[in-house]
Amino acid sequence: QVQLVESGGGLVQPGGSLRLSCTYSGFPLDDYAIGWFRQAPGKEREAVSCINERHKTTHYVNSVWGRFTISRDNAKNVVYLQMNDLKPEDTAVYYCAVPLSTPAFPAYRSDDYINYEGWRFDYWGQGTQVTVSS
Repeated sequence: QVQLVESGGGLVQPGGSLRLSCTYSGFPLDDYAIGWFRQAPGKEREAVSCINERHKTTHYVNSVWGRFTISRDNAKNVVYLQMNDLKPEDTAVYYCAVPLSTPAFPAYRSDDYINYEGWRFDYWGQGTQVTVSS
């Protein structure tokens, strides 16, 4: 059973930092990708960053470039999103997600997905709230 559990959200002042964690299990991450996404109130969910483990690359959207860093701790099965210089517009619920509609999981299919960097991210964690406010 695939599980994604996010943690680390909270309230922070503008210019502050937070580190989000996504603990994953049941998913062969070495052959796929894992990503961070966010959804602000009244807006659609959007991509933030991902690790493409197949090609050993990382990706960021322009709005977080230079401020956010995605990383992975293989020993702990955790993916982090280090967020620095946070801005009020970063306020959102942050989700981690994986592309589960793959040959490794042939029975899985979901219409709740986002295409990002060549992957169909369609399996989501429960999310963690990040609020940036003074």
